[in-house]
Amino acid sequence: MPNQHYYSNQPETAHDRKELKAELRGHSLSFISDAGVFSKSGIDYGSRVLIDAMEFAPDASVLDVGCGYGPIGLTAARLAPQGHVTMIDINSRAVELARENARHNGIANVTILESDLFTAVKDQAFDVVLTNPPIRAGKETVHTIFAEAWNHLRQGGQLWVVIQKKQGAPSAKAKLEALFGQVEEVTKDKGYRIFKATKA
Repeated sequence: MPNQHYYSNQPETAHDRKELKAELRGHSLSFISDAGVFSKSGIDYGSRVLIDAMEFAPDASVLDVGCGYGPIGLTAARLAPQGHVTMIDINSRAVELARENARHNGIANVTILESDLFTAVKDQAFDVVLTNPPIRAGKETVHTIFAEAWNHLRQGGQLWVVIQKKQGAPSAKAKLEALFGQVEEVTKDKGYRIFKATKA
């Protein structure tokens, strides 16, 4: 069997569904996860650091790149009740789980799409892009996400990124500065860095 990654389009790993409950930004949410998706046994620490740090208007239009089964995007939808969150992932199993989790939590202000990077949203612009990028897909993929995020943000829009220091935070910050100019390290926690890059 081929080596399967969570950023594969069609994971062939046998199903192993679990229910996870989490308190995120004052909201009680529950998620179904499964084998073949990122961080299947619990919300990973980096995503939690990003969820705790991210800030945007209650009517923001938000894009979650690499949404997995949905913790970041669905929390964002709760934080932007008058806004709308678009969630994209290449992994078809993750997309189905995110849709199921949106229904299960009664979250309607979301659109969840299977997408190789930004292909499903190519003509759209957003106020905010959120990503816990797929580091194992390689630096080139991660830097492509940053460049495409710039293209999909409105003027004044913000890209929020979580990345571990040991997984290339310094080079990620340099790339973001080259693209955006204005980059702030919002927080750091256990080696995770949260960068907020603003499209001037």
